[in-house]
Amino acid sequence: MLAAPINPADINMIQGTYAILSPLPAVGGNEGVGEVLEVGRRVAALKPGDWVVPVGAGLGTWRTHGVFPEEMLLKVPSDIPVLCAATLSVNPCTAYRMLADFETLAPGDSIIQNAANSGVGQAVIQIAKASGIKTINVVRDRPDLPKLVERLMALGADHVVTEETLRKPEMKDIFKNIPKPRLALNCVGGKSTTEMLRHLQPKGTMVTYGGMAKQPVMVPVSAFIFRDVRLRGFWMTQWRKDHAQDQESLASMMDALCQLIRRGQLAAPACTEVPLQDYKEALEASMKPFMSSKQILLL
Repeated sequence: MLAAPINPADINMIQGTYAILSPLPAVGGNEGVGEVLEVGRRVAALKPGDWVVPVGAGLGTWRTHGVFPEEMLLKVPSDIPVLCAATLSVNPCTAYRMLADFETLAPGDSIIQNAANSGVGQAVIQIAKASGIKTINVVRDRPDLPKLVERLMALGADHVVTEETLRKPEMKDIFKNIPKPRLALNCVGGKSTTEMLRHLQPKGTMVTYGGMAKQPVMVPVSAFIFRDVRLRGFWMTQWRKDHAQDQESLASMMDALCQLIRRGQLAAPACTEVPLQDYKEALEASMKPFMSSKQILLL
């Protein structure tokens, strides 16, 4: 293994609260990039020197070496930065699928998302920007808010607002220049979701892919009756299961993302590189509030 991030789902698996739990004893980590050192005689698709990422969840990437069946690995280009490769198979794929699969978006359309500083949020901003789609990005208020806003705007965000601003009249000013969003992306839940939903177009779709607030998604009855909004869920692991026999869809998505990386239109999220032996500090840092830098274990 070369590098592997610490994602919220990894922590949830360790805590026993995730939908997939590896049989114990287990190695943590669902994402990362490795280099093939040796292959068996019957391996056809991989060779020594290839870079690979996990096909599915539960591989256990927080390790220096591993022996895996060929079908559990997917070859990725070795001409992209190692941190991009290490963080490619979860967050950018989630962002790509949510932007592509729920609403037919065209240049000039807009989307709204909360937790915009998350790994998925940063990928959404960049992929949308490359497609000409405007983004309204919601973040929690924090001491270093101006610095965070500057960083997200540099990635291509069109608007960055706090959760409190969602409830204020100045939101109307945003929609003088761009249309109301047809797609909302939610990974928080609770009040953040309810307020974000207010700004969705009639017949728009809100996709929930996480629940950081550990609160239910609350939707007014009027939003269903009078605006016919649609609520959907998305889980990248399930998408991979559903498309296990559709390698063309997977290959097309990975190729599109790698092309964006090569063109400088998709960068890895803000990262802190940590040697494997310092994993305890990395785990602690990953669970701190307002942590905008993803912990990457160097293996």
